Amino acid sequence: MTTVLCIPQWQGSASRNASRLVAGARRTAELVEADAMVTVPVLDAGGGKEAGIRALGVLLENLRLTREAVAGIDDVVITAGGDCGVDLAPIAAAGARHGQALTVLWFDAHPDCYTAQTLPSGAFHGMVVRTLLGDGPVPLTPERLLAPGQVVLAGVRAGDATEHEYIVKTGIRTVRAGDLESVLDGLTGPVYVHIDLDVLDPAEFGSVCYPEPDGVSSQRLIDLVSRLDNVIGAGVTEHAPDDGAGRAGEAEVIRRLGAALRR
Repeated sequence: MTTVLCIPQWQGSASRNASRLVAGARRTAELVEADAMVTVPVLDAGGGKEAGIRALGVLLENLRLTREAVAGIDDVVITAGGDCGVDLAPIAAAGARHGQALTVLWFDAHPDCYTAQTLPSGAFHGMVVRTLLGDGPVPLTPERLLAPGQVVLAGVRAGDATEHEYIVKTGIRTVRAGDLESVLDGLTGPVYVHIDLDVLDPAEFGSVCYPEPDGVSSQRLIDLVSRLDNVIGAGVTEHAPDDGAGRAGEAEVIRRLGAALRR
């Protein structure tokens, strides 16, 4: 059984188009076939910076609501976002359930390894990986942390120098877009798949807030996801259609990604 968890959160993004993530989350949730759908009633309001985090109070309340929703679902959960921060609670829950056996495949053009001190905008979606490892904003840090060896950053082709220094220091495995299939090497046990849609090439999928050139083709990503064994949860995030529906062909990409994740 699979449940789609729709989390239309936009406050973790600093993009001028962040509000489009609301429609993107709902559209993504509609496109991913599942046995049930649960929508988290996240807040609509924005907020100022607190402790270097944009809209921290809103994000905390959204996180509380998401944790409640996740706790009430026994099925495999596919999270539909929203900014990347929506995956914080689902991944933390997967870590609590599977412990050190869990691997998180983080498909993203960006490492998401900033801190409140290194990201002037304070946008939390750029800090999620580091927070899952226990080195992010304390109020948003989960009780059970991942170890660096449990995370694989895949498709990364951007990022600040401080992020890459952190990656080298901690030993987080990073797989570039040109060598994407190598994420399967040595992969065993339960896997959580996070997909920020900006990992895709913007020439094919452009309805994202922070597109980066030279991305992965959708077919390549779908083929790779289809080869994964023991997917125990997933997130598809950062869909930001300008008209609420997305460009021609993009809906089919999300639909096929959802089918691959459910296989």
